Amino acid sequence: MSIGEASELTSSDLQKSSTIEVAPFGALQSLIDDTGIEEIWINSPQRIYIARGGKSELTNIVLTAPQLQSIMDRVLMWCGRRIDLSHPFVDARLPDGSRLHIAIPEVTAEHWAVNIRKHLMRGKSLQNLVELDVMSLELQEFLVDAVRDRQNILVSGSTQAGKTTLLNALVSAVPLDERVITIEEVFELKPKLPDCIAMQTRAANLDGVGEISIRRLIKEALRMRPSRIVIGEIREAESLDLLIALNSGIPGMATIHANSAQEAIRKLQTLPLLAGENITQEFLTPTVSSAIDLVVHVALDNQGKRRIQQVSRVNNRSENFHIEMEDEFLWNGERYLRGFHL
Repeated sequence: MSIGEASELTSSDLQKSSTIEVAPFGALQSLIDDTGIEEIWINSPQRIYIARGGKSELTNIVLTAPQLQSIMDRVLMWCGRRIDLSHPFVDARLPDGSRLHIAIPEVTAEHWAVNIRKHLMRGKSLQNLVELDVMSLELQEFLVDAVRDRQNILVSGSTQAGKTTLLNALVSAVPLDERVITIEEVFELKPKLPDCIAMQTRAANLDGVGEISIRRLIKEALRMRPSRIVIGEIREAESLDLLIALNSGIPGMATIHANSAQEAIRKLQTLPLLAGENITQEFLTPTVSSAIDLVVHVALDNQGKRRIQQVSRVNNRSENFHIEMEDEFLWNGERYLRGFHL
């Protein structure tokens, strides 16, 4: 190789390196730009993973700890968030709508743990989900009718099963003359509705004040003339506030982590107990059975395929704290079956 060729190669390499450095995500920019990648997570600067088609892959990208921290510092500046020893977690929304989560030592053992969830399917309608084989056309028509009939719908499933995508599609099926209030920890829902207000929680500041919880937002939403209330995810005591709102005549929707429709209802009978010692199962069982109409369970199989596995109707009947349910739709591995008593 001549000196001129070597010089030209060095110049090209430097230009490429410079391009990577000025890109917003540095060496991670190619992963951000790849529309087939659903999620990126970093266990260490040398072990960077992606999810594609529901399956995880180890990338060949290798960073140093200072490089990774420099990239994340730029990202956090865009988000207006900070992270330090007193606040070792960050949960934020990136400008493109992706969700960012960071945890740092000493919460993690040695390295920064970073997750970027890209929500590639967030803007999909129920019809789009039919085309993607997430559900059948018959099931889509059933869900559209349920939404228009103002039924209360709980979407259940595991992490990355597609709960938020499905919830967003269901909310987008709400009639255009209704006013919808969405409540989330981080903005993820973007329903295609003309009259929609989105609210998100806020963490406490360095002095430990200023926190706004989901419970507070539910109470405020009730003063905003909602036709419907939508909770991005219920995890703790806010489940009680949602149940009270639904029982006051305002229809709503929410997601919950669960392994089946039945487990989702059992979990909803348990979470409100976190709200205080005066909450009893005698109160919760009839409250849940009258508040929730449908549970739609979506799952991600070991082949990376997302599909609605079960749609169950909650009957307003219970015995010994067991709430009766009936399957409207049940996926048997090949097709949907109709009508099973549980």
